[in-house]
Amino acid sequence: MKMPNSGTKPRCSAAAQGAFMALACLAGHVLGQQALAQSPSSTRPAYPSIANASDAEAWRAMTRLGYGPSPALIRKLQATPDARTWALQQIDAAYAASQQPPRIAPDLAAFNAPLPTLFEGGQRERQARATLKANAQKEVDPPSARHMDFSAPPEPEHFSRAMVQQAAAWRLGSCSLPEEENPLLARMTEFWFNHLNIYAGKGAVRPFTGHYVVNVARAHALGKFEDLLLASARHPAMLLYLDQARSVAEGSRGPQGSSRGLNENYARELMELHTLGVDGGYTQTDVRELARVLTGWTVAPRETSGFQFVPRLHDTRSKQVLGTRFPTELARTGEREGEDAIRMLARHPATARRVSLRLAQFFVADQPAPELVERLSRTFLATQGDLRAVMRTLLESADFWQPQNRLFKTPLDFACSALAATQAAKHDTSDRRSLLQTLGFLANAGQALHGWQTPDGYKVDAATWLVPEALTRRADFALSLGRQSPDLDFLRPYLGANTLAAIAQERPALRAGLMLASPDFMYK
Repeated sequence: MKMPNSGTKPRCSAAAQGAFMALACLAGHVLGQQALAQSPSSTRPAYPSIANASDAEAWRAMTRLGYGPSPALIRKLQATPDARTWALQQIDAAYAASQQPPRIAPDLAAFNAPLPTLFEGGQRERQARATLKANAQKEVDPPSARHMDFSAPPEPEHFSRAMVQQAAAWRLGSCSLPEEENPLLARMTEFWFNHLNIYAGKGAVRPFTGHYVVNVARAHALGKFEDLLLASARHPAMLLYLDQARSVAEGSRGPQGSSRGLNENYARELMELHTLGVDGGYTQTDVRELARVLTGWTVAPRETSGFQFVPRLHDTRSKQVLGTRFPTELARTGEREGEDAIRMLARHPATARRVSLRLAQFFVADQPAPELVERLSRTFLATQGDLRAVMRTLLESADFWQPQNRLFKTPLDFACSALAATQAAKHDTSDRRSLLQTLGFLANAGQALHGWQTPDGYKVDAATWLVPEALTRRADFALSLGRQSPDLDFLRPYLGANTLAAIAQERPALRAGLMLASPDFMYK
Protein backbone atom coordinates (compact mmCIF):
# COMPACT_ATOMS: atom_id res chain seq x y z
CA MET A 1 0.00 0.00 0.00
CA LYS A 2 1.36 3.41 -0.92
CA MET A 3 1.77 5.62 2.12
CA PRO A 4 1.61 9.42 1.90
CA ASN A 5 4.72 11.49 2.56
CA SER A 6 5.73 15.10 2.33
CA GLY A 7 6.37 14.71 -1.37
CA THR A 8 2.69 13.86 -1.97
CA LYS A 9 0.36 16.79 -2.57
CA PRO A 10 -1.98 17.14 0.41
CA ARG A 11 -5.52 16.49 -0.79
CA CYS A 12 -7.16 18.35 2.04
CA SER A 13 -5.19 21.59 2.04
CA ALA A 14 -7.56 23.45 -0.26
CA ALA A 15 -10.48 22.57 1.96
CA ALA A 16 -8.83 23.40 5.25
CA GLN A 17 -11.08 25.92 6.99
CA GLY A 18 -9.14 26.75 10.14
CA ALA A 19 -6.31 25.68 12.32
CA PHE A 20 -7.62 22.28 13.28
CA MET A 21 -8.59 21.36 9.73
CA ALA A 22 -5.11 22.33 8.58
CA LEU A 23 -3.59 20.36 11.43
CA ALA A 24 -5.68 17.33 10.54
CA CYS A 25 -4.39 17.56 7.00
CA LEU A 26 -0.76 17.92 8.06
CA ALA A 27 -1.07 15.19 10.68
CA GLY A 28 -2.27 12.79 8.01
CA HIS A 29 1.12 13.03 6.39
CA VAL A 30 2.85 12.27 9.69
CA LEU A 31 0.65 9.25 10.34
CA GLY A 32 1.33 8.09 6.83
CA GLN A 33 4.91 7.54 7.94
CA GLN A 34 3.97 5.11 10.72
CA ALA A 35 4.27 1.98 8.60
CA LEU A 36 7.38 3.34 6.93
CA ALA A 37 8.99 3.73 10.35
CA GLN A 38 8.95 -0.06 10.59
CA SER A 39 10.44 -0.67 7.15
CA PRO A 40 14.14 -1.18 6.30
CA SER A 41 15.96 2.12 5.82
CA SER A 42 16.86 1.21 2.24
CA THR A 43 13.17 1.28 1.26
CA ARG A 44 12.21 4.54 2.97
CA PRO A 45 11.90 7.83 1.12
CA ALA A 46 13.95 10.73 2.43
CA TYR A 47 11.85 12.72 4.90
CA PRO A 48 11.25 15.56 5.31
CA SER A 49 11.74 16.95 1.82
CA ILE A 50 13.95 19.98 2.42
CA ALA A 51 14.71 21.56 -0.93
CA ASN A 52 18.34 22.51 -0.30
CA ALA A 53 20.82 19.73 0.56
CA SER A 54 22.91 21.93 2.85
CA ASP A 55 19.75 23.02 4.70
CA ALA A 56 18.81 19.35 5.10
CA GLU A 57 22.18 18.56 6.69
CA ALA A 58 21.92 21.64 8.90
CA TRP A 59 18.48 20.50 10.07
CA ARG A 60 19.82 17.04 10.87
CA ALA A 61 22.79 18.44 12.79
CA MET A 62 20.73 20.93 14.79
CA THR A 63 17.90 18.53 15.66
CA ARG A 64 20.04 15.49 16.53
CA LEU A 65 23.04 17.14 18.15
CA GLY A 66 20.75 19.67 19.80
CA TYR A 67 17.01 20.22 19.89
CA GLY A 68 16.53 22.16 16.70
CA PRO A 69 17.03 25.57 15.16
CA SER A 70 16.82 28.85 16.98
CA PRO A 71 18.14 32.15 15.65
CA ALA A 72 21.21 31.87 17.90
CA LEU A 73 22.00 28.29 16.89
CA ILE A 74 21.59 29.05 13.18
CA ARG A 75 24.09 31.89 13.52
CA LYS A 76 26.60 29.58 15.18
CA LEU A 77 26.23 26.95 12.49
CA GLN A 78 26.50 29.50 9.68
CA ALA A 79 29.84 30.64 11.12
CA THR A 80 31.35 27.24 10.19
CA PRO A 81 32.05 25.92 6.66
CA ASP A 82 29.22 23.37 6.74
CA ALA A 83 27.01 21.28 9.01
CA ARG A 84 29.43 18.35 9.12
CA THR A 85 32.27 20.56 10.32
CA TRP A 86 30.02 22.11 12.95
CA ALA A 87 28.88 18.67 14.11
CA LEU A 88 32.41 17.41 14.74
CA GLN A 89 33.33 20.63 16.53
CA GLN A 90 30.54 20.00 19.03
CA ILE A 91 32.25 16.93 20.50
CA ASP A 92 35.17 18.80 22.04
CA ALA A 93 33.00 21.85 22.75
CA ALA A 94 30.49 19.73 24.65
CA TYR A 95 33.23 17.95 26.60
CA ALA A 96 34.79 21.27 27.59
CA ALA A 97 31.39 22.56 28.72
CA SER A 98 30.79 19.40 30.77
CA GLN A 99 33.92 20.15 32.79
CA GLN A 100 32.50 23.52 33.86
CA PRO A 101 29.57 24.15 36.23
CA PRO A 102 26.28 24.59 34.40
CA ARG A 103 24.59 27.96 34.12
CA ILE A 104 21.70 27.88 36.57
CA ALA A 105 19.44 30.83 37.37
CA PRO A 106 19.97 31.96 40.98
CA ASP A 107 16.45 31.05 42.08
CA LEU A 108 16.89 27.52 40.68
CA ALA A 109 20.33 26.82 42.13
CA ALA A 110 19.13 25.04 45.27
CA PHE A 111 18.54 21.76 43.40
CA ASN A 112 22.30 21.50 42.78
CA ALA A 113 23.32 22.38 46.34
CA PRO A 114 25.93 20.24 48.13
CA LEU A 115 24.57 16.81 48.95
CA PRO A 116 24.60 17.28 52.76
CA THR A 117 22.32 20.30 52.24
CA LEU A 118 19.91 18.18 50.18
CA PHE A 119 19.94 15.40 52.78
CA GLU A 120 19.16 17.99 55.47
CA GLY A 121 16.31 19.44 53.41
CA GLY A 122 14.83 15.97 52.97
CA GLN A 123 15.06 15.32 56.70
CA ARG A 124 13.32 18.62 57.53
CA GLU A 125 10.61 17.75 55.02
CA ARG A 126 9.90 14.40 56.70
CA GLN A 127 9.69 16.12 60.07
CA ALA A 128 7.35 18.83 58.73
CA ARG A 129 5.07 16.27 57.12
CA ALA A 130 4.96 14.23 60.30
CA THR A 131 3.93 17.35 62.21
CA LEU A 132 1.17 18.13 59.70
CA LYS A 133 -0.13 14.58 59.98
CA ALA A 134 -0.01 14.60 63.78
CA ASN A 135 -1.97 17.84 63.86
CA ALA A 136 -4.43 16.59 61.23
CA GLN A 137 -3.56 19.55 59.02
CA LYS A 138 -4.14 19.42 55.29
CA GLU A 139 -1.14 20.08 53.07
CA VAL A 140 -1.57 23.20 50.90
CA ASP A 141 -0.14 23.36 47.39
CA PRO A 142 2.89 25.66 47.19
CA PRO A 143 2.82 28.73 44.91
CA SER A 144 5.18 26.91 42.51
CA ALA A 145 2.30 24.57 41.64
CA ARG A 146 0.78 27.51 39.72
CA HIS A 147 3.94 29.28 38.57
CA MET A 148 7.62 28.42 38.75
CA ASP A 149 8.87 31.35 40.79
CA PHE A 150 11.37 30.12 43.36
CA SER A 151 12.61 33.49 44.57
CA ALA A 152 11.51 32.51 48.09
CA PRO A 153 12.73 29.29 49.74
CA PRO A 154 10.14 26.49 49.73
CA GLU A 155 8.21 25.54 52.83
CA PRO A 156 9.91 22.56 54.54
CA GLU A 157 7.09 20.17 53.58
CA HIS A 158 7.52 21.10 49.90
CA PHE A 159 11.31 20.82 49.72
CA SER A 160 11.56 17.75 47.47
CA ARG A 161 8.86 19.00 45.15
CA ALA A 162 10.70 22.30 44.73
CA MET A 163 14.00 20.52 44.01
CA VAL A 164 12.38 18.41 41.28
CA GLN A 165 10.64 21.43 39.74
CA GLN A 166 13.79 23.53 39.81
CA ALA A 167 15.73 20.77 38.07
CA ALA A 168 12.99 20.44 35.46
CA ALA A 169 12.99 24.18 34.79
CA TRP A 170 16.76 24.14 34.36
CA ARG A 171 16.63 21.15 31.99
CA LEU A 172 14.00 22.79 29.77
CA GLY A 173 16.06 25.96 29.63
CA SER A 174 19.30 24.13 28.88
CA CYS A 175 17.76 22.07 26.07
CA SER A 176 16.24 25.10 24.34
CA LEU A 177 18.78 27.89 24.82
CA PRO A 178 22.11 27.18 23.05
CA GLU A 179 23.60 30.29 24.60
CA GLU A 180 23.01 28.72 28.03
CA GLU A 181 24.13 25.14 27.31
CA ASN A 182 26.09 23.45 24.54
CA PRO A 183 23.43 21.68 22.42
CA LEU A 184 25.27 18.35 22.19
CA LEU A 185 25.94 18.37 25.93
CA ALA A 186 22.21 18.84 26.57
CA ARG A 187 21.53 15.90 24.25
CA MET A 188 24.13 13.64 25.85
CA THR A 189 22.85 14.57 29.30
CA GLU A 190 19.38 13.42 28.26
CA PHE A 191 20.77 10.20 26.78
CA TRP A 192 22.76 9.20 29.84
CA PHE A 193 20.06 10.16 32.32
CA ASN A 194 17.68 7.90 30.40
CA HIS A 195 20.25 5.08 30.16
CA LEU A 196 20.99 5.25 33.89
CA ASN A 197 17.44 6.17 34.80
CA ILE A 198 16.20 7.10 38.26
CA TYR A 199 12.59 7.86 39.22
CA ALA A 200 11.80 11.09 41.03
CA GLY A 201 8.50 9.67 42.24
CA LYS A 202 10.29 7.46 44.76
CA GLY A 203 10.22 9.61 47.86
CA ALA A 204 13.77 9.16 49.09
CA VAL A 205 15.17 9.88 45.62
CA ARG A 206 13.35 13.15 44.96
CA PRO A 207 15.68 15.71 46.57
CA PHE A 208 18.67 14.32 44.64
CA THR A 209 17.17 14.04 41.15
CA GLY A 210 18.55 17.26 39.70
CA HIS A 211 21.92 16.83 41.41
CA TYR A 212 22.17 13.42 39.72
CA VAL A 213 21.41 14.96 36.31
CA VAL A 214 24.14 17.58 36.69
CA ASN A 215 26.86 15.62 38.50
CA VAL A 216 26.44 12.22 36.86
CA ALA A 217 24.78 12.47 33.43
CA ARG A 218 26.12 15.92 32.51
CA ALA A 219 29.54 15.85 34.17
CA HIS A 220 30.52 12.52 32.57
CA ALA A 221 28.54 12.79 29.32
CA LEU A 222 31.60 12.65 27.06
CA GLY A 223 34.26 11.21 29.32
CA LYS A 224 35.03 7.54 30.01
CA PHE A 225 32.03 5.24 30.34
CA GLU A 226 33.46 3.53 33.42
CA ASP A 227 33.78 6.87 35.21
CA LEU A 228 30.15 7.65 34.38
CA LEU A 229 29.09 4.24 35.67
CA LEU A 230 31.01 4.63 38.92
CA ALA A 231 29.61 8.12 39.46
CA SER A 232 26.10 6.73 39.03
CA ALA A 233 26.78 3.78 41.34
CA ARG A 234 27.97 6.05 44.15
CA HIS A 235 25.32 8.76 43.86
CA PRO A 236 22.62 8.82 46.56
CA ALA A 237 19.89 8.98 43.92
CA MET A 238 20.90 5.61 42.44
CA LEU A 239 21.82 4.06 45.79
CA LEU A 240 18.32 4.86 47.06
CA TYR A 241 16.39 4.23 43.84
CA LEU A 242 17.54 0.62 43.41
CA ASP A 243 17.94 -0.07 47.14
CA GLN A 244 21.70 -0.59 47.07
CA ALA A 245 21.94 1.56 50.20
CA ARG A 246 20.11 -1.22 52.07
CA SER A 247 22.12 -4.16 50.71
CA VAL A 248 24.41 -5.74 53.31
CA ALA A 249 26.09 -9.06 53.92
CA GLU A 250 23.78 -11.76 55.23
CA GLY A 251 23.63 -11.56 59.00
CA SER A 252 24.91 -7.97 59.18
CA ARG A 253 23.26 -5.46 61.44
CA GLY A 254 22.26 -2.02 60.24
CA PRO A 255 21.76 1.16 62.32
CA GLN A 256 20.51 0.54 65.87
CA GLY A 257 20.92 -3.19 65.26
CA SER A 258 18.23 -3.40 62.56
CA SER A 259 18.40 -6.63 60.58
CA ARG A 260 18.85 -6.37 56.82
CA GLY A 261 20.15 -8.61 54.08
CA LEU A 262 21.36 -8.86 50.52
CA ASN A 263 19.42 -6.82 47.94
CA GLU A 264 20.03 -7.73 44.29
CA ASN A 265 18.10 -4.89 42.62
CA TYR A 266 21.04 -2.68 41.68
CA ALA A 267 23.33 -5.56 40.71
CA ARG A 268 20.65 -6.93 38.37
CA GLU A 269 19.96 -3.62 36.63
CA LEU A 270 23.67 -2.81 36.48
CA MET A 271 24.14 -5.94 34.37
CA GLU A 272 20.87 -6.05 32.44
CA LEU A 273 20.38 -2.36 31.63
CA HIS A 274 23.47 -0.30 32.38
CA THR A 275 26.11 -2.62 30.90
CA LEU A 276 25.87 -6.14 29.43
CA GLY A 277 22.24 -6.30 28.37
CA VAL A 278 19.79 -9.14 28.86
CA ASP A 279 21.68 -11.29 26.33
CA GLY A 280 25.08 -10.36 27.71
CA GLY A 281 26.01 -13.82 28.93
CA TYR A 282 25.50 -13.46 32.68
CA THR A 283 23.48 -15.72 34.97
CA GLN A 284 21.40 -15.25 38.10
CA THR A 285 24.39 -16.55 40.04
CA ASP A 286 26.47 -13.69 38.60
CA VAL A 287 23.81 -11.21 39.74
CA ARG A 288 23.89 -12.56 43.28
CA GLU A 289 27.68 -12.63 43.38
CA LEU A 290 27.86 -9.04 42.12
CA ALA A 291 25.37 -8.00 44.79
CA ARG A 292 27.68 -9.58 47.39
CA VAL A 293 30.65 -7.66 45.93
CA LEU A 294 28.73 -4.39 46.36
CA THR A 295 27.56 -4.94 49.94
CA GLY A 296 28.45 -2.03 52.18
CA TRP A 297 28.01 0.62 49.45
CA THR A 298 25.54 3.07 50.98
CA VAL A 299 24.68 6.73 51.48
CA ALA A 300 26.48 9.18 53.76
CA PRO A 301 24.27 12.19 54.55
CA ARG A 302 27.12 14.25 56.02
CA GLU A 303 29.73 13.50 53.35
CA THR A 304 30.27 15.81 50.38
CA SER A 305 30.11 12.81 48.04
CA GLY A 306 26.95 11.47 49.67
CA PHE A 307 28.58 8.02 49.57
CA GLN A 308 30.35 5.77 52.02
CA PHE A 309 31.63 2.22 52.19
CA VAL A 310 30.88 0.52 55.52
CA PRO A 311 33.27 -2.43 56.06
CA ARG A 312 31.14 -4.12 58.74
CA LEU A 313 28.26 -4.40 56.23
CA HIS A 314 30.44 -5.95 53.51
CA ASP A 315 30.51 -9.64 52.60
CA THR A 316 34.19 -10.53 52.99
CA ARG A 317 33.95 -14.06 51.61
CA SER A 318 35.32 -15.03 48.18
CA LYS A 319 33.13 -14.19 45.17
CA GLN A 320 33.13 -14.87 41.44
CA VAL A 321 31.45 -12.72 38.75
CA LEU A 322 31.54 -13.71 35.08
CA GLY A 323 34.36 -16.13 35.83
CA THR A 324 36.49 -13.50 37.55
CA ARG A 325 37.31 -14.20 41.18
CA PHE A 326 37.32 -11.31 43.59
CA PRO A 327 39.90 -12.12 46.32
CA THR A 328 39.49 -11.12 49.92
CA GLU A 329 43.06 -10.01 50.63
CA LEU A 330 43.19 -6.77 52.57
CA ALA A 331 44.59 -4.80 49.62
CA ARG A 332 41.67 -5.63 47.35
CA THR A 333 38.72 -6.30 49.59
CA GLY A 334 35.83 -4.00 50.34
CA GLU A 335 35.17 -0.93 48.26
CA ARG A 336 37.96 -1.78 45.79
CA GLU A 337 36.14 -5.02 44.91
CA GLY A 338 33.10 -3.05 43.82
CA GLU A 339 35.19 -0.61 41.79
CA ASP A 340 36.98 -3.46 40.02
CA ALA A 341 33.71 -5.24 39.26
CA ILE A 342 32.10 -2.12 37.80
CA ARG A 343 35.16 -1.36 35.66
CA MET A 344 35.16 -4.96 34.43
CA LEU A 345 31.52 -4.65 33.36
CA ALA A 346 32.15 -1.25 31.75
CA ARG A 347 34.94 -2.68 29.57
CA HIS A 348 33.11 -5.89 28.56
CA PRO A 349 32.46 -6.52 24.82
CA ALA A 350 28.74 -7.01 25.52
CA THR A 351 28.64 -3.58 27.16
CA ALA A 352 30.37 -2.05 24.13
CA ARG A 353 27.69 -3.54 21.87
CA ARG A 354 24.78 -2.48 24.07
CA VAL A 355 25.96 1.10 24.56
CA SER A 356 26.84 1.41 20.86
CA LEU A 357 23.42 0.14 19.81
CA ARG A 358 21.62 2.56 22.09
CA LEU A 359 23.72 5.51 20.89
CA ALA A 360 23.00 4.56 17.27
CA GLN A 361 19.27 4.28 18.00
CA PHE A 362 19.30 7.67 19.73
CA PHE A 363 21.30 9.55 17.09
CA VAL A 364 20.91 7.65 13.80
CA ALA A 365 17.90 5.34 13.31
CA ASP A 366 15.43 3.17 15.20
CA GLN A 367 16.97 0.17 13.44
CA PRO A 368 20.61 1.15 12.83
CA ALA A 369 22.79 -0.86 10.48
CA PRO A 370 24.64 -3.67 12.29
CA GLU A 371 27.84 -2.53 10.58
CA LEU A 372 27.58 0.88 12.26
CA VAL A 373 26.99 -0.68 15.68
CA GLU A 374 30.03 -2.91 15.14
CA ARG A 375 32.24 0.08 14.23
CA LEU A 376 31.10 1.95 17.32
CA SER A 377 31.74 -1.13 19.46
CA ARG A 378 35.27 -1.49 18.13
CA THR A 379 36.00 2.15 18.96
CA PHE A 380 34.49 1.71 22.43
CA LEU A 381 36.71 -1.30 23.18
CA ALA A 382 39.86 0.15 21.61
CA THR A 383 39.58 3.32 23.72
CA GLN A 384 38.28 1.67 26.92
CA GLY A 385 34.97 3.46 26.60
CA ASP A 386 36.11 6.93 25.52
CA LEU A 387 32.74 8.46 24.66
CA ARG A 388 34.22 11.31 22.63
CA ALA A 389 35.94 8.79 20.38
CA VAL A 390 32.73 6.79 20.00
CA MET A 391 30.76 9.91 19.09
CA ARG A 392 33.42 10.93 16.57
CA THR A 393 33.09 7.52 14.88
CA LEU A 394 29.32 7.99 14.81
CA LEU A 395 29.41 11.50 13.31
CA GLU A 396 32.01 10.54 10.72
CA SER A 397 29.86 7.66 9.51
CA ALA A 398 27.75 7.92 6.36
CA ASP A 399 24.85 6.48 8.36
CA PHE A 400 24.41 9.60 10.47
CA TRP A 401 24.00 11.79 7.37
CA GLN A 402 21.96 9.32 5.31
CA PRO A 403 18.58 11.03 4.57
CA GLN A 404 16.71 7.72 4.76
CA ASN A 405 17.72 7.28 8.41
CA ARG A 406 14.81 9.20 9.87
CA LEU A 407 14.01 9.69 13.54
CA PHE A 408 10.64 10.74 14.94
CA LYS A 409 10.81 13.19 17.83
CA THR A 410 9.88 11.98 21.28
CA PRO A 411 7.63 14.32 23.29
CA LEU A 412 10.72 15.75 25.02
CA ASP A 413 12.40 16.28 21.64
CA PHE A 414 9.31 18.03 20.37
CA ALA A 415 8.84 20.20 23.46
CA CYS A 416 12.48 21.31 23.55
CA SER A 417 12.55 22.02 19.82
CA ALA A 418 9.37 24.08 20.09
CA LEU A 419 10.81 25.99 23.05
CA ALA A 420 14.04 26.54 21.10
CA ALA A 421 12.20 27.86 18.04
CA THR A 422 9.94 30.20 20.00
CA GLN A 423 12.58 31.13 22.61
CA ALA A 424 9.79 30.84 25.15
CA ALA A 425 12.17 30.04 28.01
CA LYS A 426 14.24 33.13 27.21
CA HIS A 427 11.26 35.46 27.01
CA ASP A 428 9.30 33.92 29.88
CA THR A 429 8.45 36.19 32.77
CA SER A 430 9.58 35.34 36.28
CA ASP A 431 6.65 32.95 36.75
CA ARG A 432 7.95 30.67 33.94
CA ARG A 433 4.45 29.88 32.71
CA SER A 434 5.75 28.49 29.41
CA LEU A 435 7.91 25.99 31.25
CA LEU A 436 5.05 24.98 33.55
CA GLN A 437 2.88 24.52 30.46
CA THR A 438 5.62 22.40 28.88
CA LEU A 439 5.87 20.17 31.94
CA GLY A 440 2.12 19.62 31.73
CA PHE A 441 2.38 18.71 28.05
CA LEU A 442 5.17 16.22 28.74
CA ALA A 443 3.19 14.56 31.53
CA ASN A 444 0.08 14.27 29.33
CA ALA A 445 2.18 13.03 26.41
CA GLY A 446 3.66 10.22 28.50
CA GLN A 447 7.23 11.48 28.94
CA ALA A 448 7.20 13.41 32.19
CA LEU A 449 10.67 14.66 33.13
CA HIS A 450 12.25 12.31 35.69
CA GLY A 451 8.96 10.40 35.60
CA TRP A 452 9.71 6.90 34.28
CA GLN A 453 9.22 4.50 37.16
CA THR A 454 11.27 1.50 36.00
CA PRO A 455 15.05 1.58 35.46
CA ASP A 456 14.91 0.87 31.71
CA GLY A 457 14.18 4.52 30.83
CA TYR A 458 11.84 5.90 28.17
CA LYS A 459 11.75 4.33 24.72
CA VAL A 460 12.86 6.62 21.90
CA ASP A 461 11.49 4.87 18.79
CA ALA A 462 8.72 5.99 16.43
CA ALA A 463 6.59 2.92 17.17
CA THR A 464 6.18 4.16 20.75
CA TRP A 465 5.37 7.81 20.07
CA LEU A 466 3.85 8.08 16.58
CA VAL A 467 0.18 7.58 17.47
CA PRO A 468 -2.88 9.76 16.60
CA GLU A 469 -3.75 10.92 20.12
CA ALA A 470 -0.16 12.03 20.67
CA LEU A 471 -0.30 14.22 17.57
CA THR A 472 -3.42 15.95 18.91
CA ARG A 473 -1.59 16.83 22.12
CA ARG A 474 1.37 18.13 20.14
CA ALA A 475 -0.93 20.26 18.01
CA ASP A 476 -2.53 21.87 21.06
CA PHE A 477 0.86 22.60 22.59
CA ALA A 478 2.26 23.94 19.30
CA LEU A 479 -0.65 26.31 18.71
CA SER A 480 -0.40 27.65 22.25
CA LEU A 481 3.33 28.35 21.99
CA GLY A 482 2.92 29.69 18.46
CA ARG A 483 0.47 32.34 19.60
CA GLN A 484 3.21 33.73 21.84
CA SER A 485 5.80 33.81 19.01
CA PRO A 486 4.11 34.77 15.74
CA ASP A 487 7.32 35.15 13.70
CA LEU A 488 9.12 31.88 12.97
CA ASP A 489 10.15 32.65 9.40
CA PHE A 490 13.66 31.33 10.07
CA LEU A 491 12.11 27.83 10.00
CA ARG A 492 10.93 28.17 6.40
CA PRO A 493 14.09 26.73 4.73
CA TYR A 494 13.62 23.53 6.75
CA LEU A 495 9.96 22.92 5.84
CA GLY A 496 8.70 21.13 2.74
CA ALA A 497 6.92 22.97 -0.06
CA ASN A 498 3.57 21.31 0.65
CA THR A 499 3.76 22.17 4.33
CA LEU A 500 4.48 25.80 3.48
CA ALA A 501 1.61 25.85 0.97
CA ALA A 502 -0.86 24.49 3.53
CA ILE A 503 0.26 26.96 6.19
CA ALA A 504 0.11 29.93 3.79
CA GLN A 505 -3.66 29.49 3.51
CA GLU A 506 -4.15 30.17 7.22
CA ARG A 507 -4.36 33.43 9.16
CA PRO A 508 -0.94 34.90 10.05
CA ALA A 509 -1.65 34.49 13.76
CA LEU A 510 -1.90 30.71 13.32
CA ARG A 511 1.07 30.14 11.06
CA ALA A 512 3.77 29.84 13.73
CA GLY A 513 1.79 27.20 15.60
CA LEU A 514 1.13 25.29 12.39
CA MET A 515 4.84 25.33 11.56
CA LEU A 516 5.54 23.69 14.92
CA ALA A 517 2.74 21.16 14.38
CA SER A 518 3.78 20.32 10.82
CA PRO A 519 5.01 16.86 9.79
CA ASP A 520 8.41 18.32 8.90
CA PHE A 521 8.89 19.61 12.45
CA MET A 522 8.00 16.20 13.93
CA TYR A 523 11.17 14.59 12.56
CA LYS A 524 14.84 15.14 13.25
